[in-house]
Amino acid sequence: MTIKVVRGNPTPEELAAALTVVRARAAAIETEPSGASGPRDAWSDPSRIAAHRLPHPGPASWGRTYWPS
Repeated sequence: MTIKVVRGNPTPEELAAALTVVRARAAAIETEPSGASGPRDAWSDPSRIAAHRLPHPGPASWGRTYWPS
């Protein structure tokens, strides 16, 4: 694996910290079973649909209703 610094001039400590994170992530990916699904994205999350509450009934609630005729 080759890593190249494109911008900036990191100190040896910063570079070591970045490499530690990259190596830890690579090790985590290697230990996952091949059939495991990845993390769910926001589009497939069912809680996204119910994230906002519906308005409570009130004096003007009749104006928010619609019944096609």
